[in-house]
Amino acid sequence: MAVAAGGALLASPLASAFRSTPGSIKINDRQGRFIPIPDRVPHVEGAYIDKRIKRNLIWLADHFRIYVTEGFAGRLPNGKKVGCPSCHVRHSEHKIGLAVDIVPLHDDWSGHCNKRWASVSKLAKWAEPQQNQPLPPFRWVGYNGDENHGCGNHLHLSWNHDDRYRKDKPSRWVEIFRVHRASQKSGSYAPAASGPSAPPAGSLREFEPELPAR
Repeated sequence: MAVAAGGALLASPLASAFRSTPGSIKINDRQGRFIPIPDRVPHVEGAYIDKRIKRNLIWLADHFRIYVTEGFAGRLPNGKKVGCPSCHVRHSEHKIGLAVDIVPLHDDWSGHCNKRWASVSKLAKWAEPQQNQPLPPFRWVGYNGDENHGCGNHLHLSWNHDDRYRKDKPSRWVEIFRVHRASQKSGSYAPAASGPSAPPAGSLREFEPELPAR
């Protein structure tokens, strides 16, 4: 029975769509805007990102057991504050919607590095096989070896963008890895029925300091 199940997994569209690295990349220079993280990506309520990384983030959620605790941290065009701007350094990609902080899908919020973190650790290695050498399109990967990041704390991913930085404003362009639309049809992946438990009060403000933007 287990053998049959394993064969079915290998034959599934999800398994076949996985790649060992982010693969080919491209520049998306369409007008950016901040949008709520889509429901297909497990996330804390009220989290936003730049729309141009949406498909990348969905792909990550389809292939790794993740829960996003922070995306854009700043003020939306309507003046509404989202995220925790004071939790991040001055030029953090969080403040332009091009960074996410990640914990396991079913984190126990114990602060311990345990088996729940296996998939997050795999994602960190996928994005940065060698310390301080992130693969494109990632600008910085904060995990083991980086202060206030790592297994038991959180994984930070940010995307490459143009050099002009304006807080609360989308960048002129962002680098993304290519995702085939056919692999992201609605319903192609469904997380486990039991969603992640809510983090304890105050835990979402324990992210940083992160490294300055390079």
